[in-house]
Amino acid sequence: MRVQGDSSKTLELVKAYSVPIRDDRISKLITCYVKALQKAIDMIWDNIEWGYSFPKIVRRGRGLTVITGLKIHIPMTPGDNVFRKSLRDMLMKDNPYASHWVDAVIRTAYSIMENWRKRYLKGRARKIKPKIRRRFARCKITLMKIDHESKSIRITLRPGEYLSIPWRSTWFEHRVKDWVVGEIIIKDDRIVIPFKSSEEIRVIGWDSNELSLDGYEPSIGFIHVDLRPLQSMKIVYERKKANAQRKGRRELYEKYVARERNRVRDFINKLSARLRRLSPNSIHVFEDLDKGDMVSRKRVKKARRKRNHRTPCGS
Repeated sequence: MRVQGDSSKTLELVKAYSVPIRDDRISKLITCYVKALQKAIDMIWDNIEWGYSFPKIVRRGRGLTVITGLKIHIPMTPGDNVFRKSLRDMLMKDNPYASHWVDAVIRTAYSIMENWRKRYLKGRARKIKPKIRRRFARCKITLMKIDHESKSIRITLRPGEYLSIPWRSTWFEHRVKDWVVGEIIIKDDRIVIPFKSSEEIRVIGWDSNELSLDGYEPSIGFIHVDLRPLQSMKIVYERKKANAQRKGRRELYEKYVARERNRVRDFINKLSARLRRLSPNSIHVFEDLDKGDMVSRKRVKKARRKRNHRTPCGS
């Protein structure tokens, strides 16, 4: 997403559609591609250098926040030109197709490794080398010749050998009129074609307060949303839940919790629908509120903590 200035942004839209195809050459291409991709991942994995990240604590406001609580291994994938050249030379030895397919393999391998690295650092992946289990081949744009008049894509397999993929007379043709074709993904029985388009949209910034949401949009002006009905609803159900707790009536308490949750969701959904109707082609930006200091029992009274809890946060 790119900022165009004057409180507007250009949003890139992507739609992907598949075209069925039957060609014996595709199965051989995918087999070769997957083998080369796994070789590239193996070589990158064997040359990873492991460093360490030590515990890190930073001060935020009046308190301390732990950024990294433990000493962890940090993988650093090799990306220098010398390594990339040796990787390309190794893959070119067994490559029967156009050389750009090797470049596509290398780029896909680095993309997979970078995705694994991010997940590993977040604790969502183990220290295990990625394995390719699905058959596919990602085609670089340099291997494609797109003819928008005939609505077809010519893919270079080998020098002088091509594969033609038409999308004329398909069910989605009218949906992607004047859209740009991206890098396709080849499967054994179909071709997945991504279409891209850009759309300029307006941006509305919102300030979240206890009793109101205040926003500004250049073509509309200042926008004020009254949140007092939501606050009243929260106060009423806080009292009902407190009475149910005091009497020890658990079923009644859970009933009030569910009813409050449903009514709050209904209020938010109706508010969102009204904002969409007011400015249908817009992005709504809310402040990122951190209530860590606001709800501390040591510095804030109980009444204020309740008000802060009732106040909606931007997300």
